Amino acid sequence: MQLTREQFELIAPLLPRQRGNVRLDNFVVVNAILYVAANGCKWRALPSHYGPWHSIYTRMSRWAKAGVLDAVFERLQRQRLMQVRIEAVSLDSTIMKVHPDGTGAPEKNGPQAIGKSRGGWSTKLHLVAASAGDVVTWSLTPGQTADGPEGRRLIEAMGGPREAGDVALLMDSAYESDATRELAQQLGFVPVVPPNPQRKRPWSLDKPRYRRRNEVERLFRRLKAWRRVFTRYDKTDVMFAAFITVSLIAEALRLR
Repeated sequence: MQLTREQFELIAPLLPRQRGNVRLDNFVVVNAILYVAANGCKWRALPSHYGPWHSIYTRMSRWAKAGVLDAVFERLQRQRLMQVRIEAVSLDSTIMKVHPDGTGAPEKNGPQAIGKSRGGWSTKLHLVAASAGDVVTWSLTPGQTADGPEGRRLIEAMGGPREAGDVALLMDSAYESDATRELAQQLGFVPVVPPNPQRKRPWSLDKPRYRRRNEVERLFRRLKAWRRVFTRYDKTDVMFAAFITVSLIAEALRLR
């Protein structure tokens, strides 16, 4: 996907102002980043009409570390969520395989969200979605991390709804623990999650509401259409997270 000028103008004021003799316009840089994200190519394979690949990589790295991309996404997210009535949110996770090029980050960068399990090296994306196109919050962990603890952290970070009992929290059986359901209830959500068949006192599942959980699966499918998201090629979390963020930004602009 490439942004039109009209789409770019919606986020242009949130990007750092260009000063002096800057050869690369932010509009070109953003579309170059989206090209790499969509096609999953190496930076050196970036078509020459975008400009020097290293300059584009450097600017993306600078934006990622300074929180610029996060600020753009949060602004679009806030504008979108203010326009819709949220009746349910879905919590889920998905696995991204880590390419060999994505391993071996220097120790000075600290631990990265890369883990090894039976399936090999992987990173797990945890996400709360308000619909098939609206992300509330998300995080990265090593691939072998259990869903429950990180799910509770995201629920706490999200905060409760405006009115208790007004919003359903849709989760699969990985989040059916007492701790997760009790936290959701304390924050004012209505947990909708299938009970473990081995529970002595299982609760009834609100199946009509639970069917909406497919929305987060559809969102994951759209995100994984971006090849630099589907497979992790980046050694550091900050750069891999940046590709996830620019993909979310592009999807948000596409839906406007």
